[in-house]
Amino acid sequence: MQLGIFAKTFAGATPMTVLEAARGAGYDSVQYNMACSGIGSLPPEVPDAASGAVRSASQDTGVGIAALSATYNMIHPDLDKRAAGRASFTAIAAQAHTMGTRLMTLCTGSADAQDQWRDHPENRSAASWNTMMSEFEALIAIAERHDLLLGVEPELANVIDSAEAAHRLIREAQSDRIRIVLDPANLCEVAAPEERRRITAKAIDLLGGHIVMAHAKDRHADGSFATAGTGVVDFADFISRLKAAGFDGPLVTHGLAAAEAPGVATFLRGLA
Repeated sequence: MQLGIFAKTFAGATPMTVLEAARGAGYDSVQYNMACSGIGSLPPEVPDAASGAVRSASQDTGVGIAALSATYNMIHPDLDKRAAGRASFTAIAAQAHTMGTRLMTLCTGSADAQDQWRDHPENRSAASWNTMMSEFEALIAIAERHDLLLGVEPELANVIDSAEAAHRLIREAQSDRIRIVLDPANLCEVAAPEERRRITAKAIDLLGGHIVMAHAKDRHADGSFATAGTGVVDFADFISRLKAAGFDGPLVTHGLAAAEAPGVATFLRGLA
């Protein structure tokens, strides 16, 4: 397993700055965000100079680009905002190979117009599902055009909010471009240890070879997020089950402070 971290964990607006910091903290790769190039997370365009700088920094530091973050609210009720998100996704996708990856990560969004990470009753409606599937038709076409994979992360407050919903997406989309980014902290908020392990095991069994990346953030017993290794997620069990399922992709941590990054790298490397 390749150990990675969100590039945005580190301060800086140039790829060399953040990739050097990632390397110094003990990471092999990053999930890159275009904000680390000083152009925003969802820029309307990605200049050749910006993508070339990412590739050069990756080559010079030896830190791989495991994926590019390109999340936008896929069911935003404002059609113009949804279209703007899709346009930014397209701009990033066009430069993905130059930057050194073919994996684009995204979440499916919420009907909440102000916060795509906040739950909304409409998220579970047939209308929201159909809207999301229409967006995926467009994204799959982009992925086909640029030979990319779409790494979809289940999030409790989004349309794809569980392993079962992710499996339904795979089944209905019928595209080998769809892959899954699995984060055990996203599968439940509050649960007893055995129940948490059961839910995680079921997700890995169900999604199997579709898992292209694993995330490593944690939760406290009250459900709030925590730095990996400081909460209730059983990472030893999670990583063991991933290995047993044949997963050998990147394990990427996030939701931590830069000062915590070296300790988390030591913790995760000892398990992976």
